[in-house]
Amino acid sequence: MSAALDYGVQSFCYRNFKDNAEVARKVLEIGVDKIEICAVHADFNDPQGWKEIVKTYGDAGVSVVSIGVQTFAGQESERDFFECAAIAGAKHISCHFQLESYTKSIPMVRRWCREFGIRVGIHCHGGYHFGGQPSVLKHLIGLGEPEIGLCIDTAWAMQIGPRQGDPVQWAKDFAGQIYSVHYKDFVFDKDGMWHDTVVGQGTLDLKGFVDGLEAGGFDGMAVIEYEADPEDPVPALKACVEAMRGMVG
Repeated sequence: MSAALDYGVQSFCYRNFKDNAEVARKVLEIGVDKIEICAVHADFNDPQGWKEIVKTYGDAGVSVVSIGVQTFAGQESERDFFECAAIAGAKHISCHFQLESYTKSIPMVRRWCREFGIRVGIHCHGGYHFGGQPSVLKHLIGLGEPEIGLCIDTAWAMQIGPRQGDPVQWAKDFAGQIYSVHYKDFVFDKDGMWHDTVVGQGTLDLKGFVDGLEAGGFDGMAVIEYEADPEDPVPALKACVEAMRGMVG
């Protein structure tokens, strides 16, 4: 199976469920066994407490493949994020950088990447967030590669508009620099507002994107993400998994 189709789920989907044992059960319920853990479910400045969380998922049969999305602001305490990822055996962290601190934080992150053998993917988060535009992402990656690459969130990539926000084109333009994927989909109303939907049922050309990842030799981490229905995301996440399974073959 290609890395593009070897996916888990982002824990933010389960943000209304604070008990990690319950989250692990819900992960397995949708038919996957990998998770990227966000700060809703862990304190990544507490490596000792994190060990218990990792054990909870491991005991349930769920692998922690990444943590994030973390913000790097040039603080030495952010090394803890790497220690936590290493404790879990994860080889990836998804992140944001900040306009006011990226020139300081990128060299620090590169150093920690080399220390721990972990790659970092910059998460694109739409036109209103620093690092949402492809030209900015290219600049940041240029300062940070090979340790730092791109985490494509397919929905937020589309949020900047079809002229620049085509995930299929991004798969080509960033080939070799894509370290992770958040499979997410939006529909847009007449006013341009976005709304979560099951992956592949909205604006995203799911097959075209997966094909583009595979053509570009993607070898990173992937998760599905669905932010609607926080009280009960399981039915929609099951549908997302079915859509992804439809890409096999």
